[in-house]
Amino acid sequence: MDNTQMILNITRHDSGILQLTINRPDALNALNAELMEQLYQAFIMAKEDNTVKGLLITGQGKAFCAGADIKQLAKLNGQTGLAFARQGQMVFRFLEQLGKPSLAAVNGFALGGGCELAMAATMRIASTNALFGQPEVKLGVIPGFGGTQRLARLVGKGRALDLCLTGRTIKAEEALAWGLVSEVVPLEELIHRAEAILTGLIRLGPLALRGVMNVIDRGYDLSLDDAFELEAVHFGLCCATQDKKEGVNAFIEKRVAAFCGE
Repeated sequence: MDNTQMILNITRHDSGILQLTINRPDALNALNAELMEQLYQAFIMAKEDNTVKGLLITGQGKAFCAGADIKQLAKLNGQTGLAFARQGQMVFRFLEQLGKPSLAAVNGFALGGGCELAMAATMRIASTNALFGQPEVKLGVIPGFGGTQRLARLVGKGRALDLCLTGRTIKAEEALAWGLVSEVVPLEELIHRAEAILTGLIRLGPLALRGVMNVIDRGYDLSLDDAFELEAVHFGLCCATQDKKEGVNAFIEKRVAAFCGE
């Protein structure tokens, strides 16, 4: 299925990957209300559709996503701004807790809400021409879709303060050095590499993948002892699954495991 006329193109790959391509290139793929709603509905569909094993998010043209639509931002007051931030945080948190691996293939500008969208994905890779930043301070506001919190958790408090206070951008190689992305590849190889990474992930046990994502997400802000207990509980849950039996037997029998998600 390929909805080429939408501002969010949705493409199903035979491998089980659902590709979402933001398609507002004339607006540098800025996030307006309609696009945010389409992203949210696509995330819900990806979560509920058992044939979807992983999510690939990218942008059309020279931007991944250049942030919130300035025309809509200009109309916000204190009350509507609060609602706007809460809505965006909810949509991106839904992606973060999808229970299936997601990968942001950052093909160009990832600024403001675009950087926040990429950070909400499970993993991020970038093309050599990608740029990252949280320039909201230059507009007299702060990041509102989780940027201050996810950025600090991904790259550290000092670097998060650097980007959010100065509003400067960093290139892909610096983002790699900081740990904001895990790989940098030429633009023409970006989607192919993203598909390869996701294909490798979705061949693994989906329950184990979900457990890893859940424990890292929830355990990050717990005390170490509580986080260890959370890990132990999920390890025990995995040990009670058919996937665990299949994985161990496949290893012993020197064959490729056929995980069923049970």
